[in-house]
Amino acid sequence: MNDLIKIYFSDRDPFIGYAETRIGGRAENQDSLSYVDTPLGFLVTVCDGMGGGPGGKTASSIAVAEIVKSVLENADRKDHTPADIVKAAVEQANAAILTTGKKHPELRGMGSTATVLLLHEQAAVVAHVGDSRVYQLRDHEKVFRTFDHSVVFEMVRHHILTEEEARLSPQSNIITRALGIDADPEVEINVVPYEAGDRFMLCSDGIHGTMPEKQLFKLATRKHSDLGAVVDRIASVCDELGREGGNRHDNLTLAIIQAKKDSLAPSL
Repeated sequence: MNDLIKIYFSDRDPFIGYAETRIGGRAENQDSLSYVDTPLGFLVTVCDGMGGGPGGKTASSIAVAEIVKSVLENADRKDHTPADIVKAAVEQANAAILTTGKKHPELRGMGSTATVLLLHEQAAVVAHVGDSRVYQLRDHEKVFRTFDHSVVFEMVRHHILTEEEARLSPQSNIITRALGIDADPEVEINVVPYEAGDRFMLCSDGIHGTMPEKQLFKLATRKHSDLGAVVDRIASVCDELGREGGNRHDNLTLAIIQAKKDSLAPSL
């Protein structure tokens, strides 16, 4: 699928958004994405599957479906914060992947990364497991970014590698956390305020691993282009770079959501 997806519902919505997913140079697209308007706010999730045969696509498909289902089912719980509800949704997705793997031996060992954005009027809730990312971009600057759960980013944390060295490392695809591996996943949660014009970008490593971060920001923060054109251009550039490098590049998926107004919480 190379089609650009419009992921907002009306001009009255407090955000606009677009997404795109492409197979890259692989035999199958194991990335999955989903989105839904919930009573808590607008939910977007991008997941990147892992595993031989059908396992990767199955895992990421289960992940996005369970995350959406869980948030919708628990959105009216007054005893839970939005962050609690998102975290529980990712944990439910993990449990569903493990259960499916146990029932179907050919799928055992499958897993998936997960990124989740819940944009509600108070703030944005961001959850992630693995090395798919969520960025918050303002003008041409990075306001927030998730930190990869990977071998090379642990080396970045300890100042052994720079982030660009980590991106180019042959170990860049070795992750330290994923859904479907342990019964008790470590889900990282962040709650961040936002301003009108901020762009939240969710992407698999087929996007952020393709080019230096500054180049990606330049593409993602273009203000004189329609947001849909921005998303499509990023996917096309990643695809072009991959073909130039031998056409063995990874699946690539991204979604960009732009806020139309400030969050009610100026700081958290």
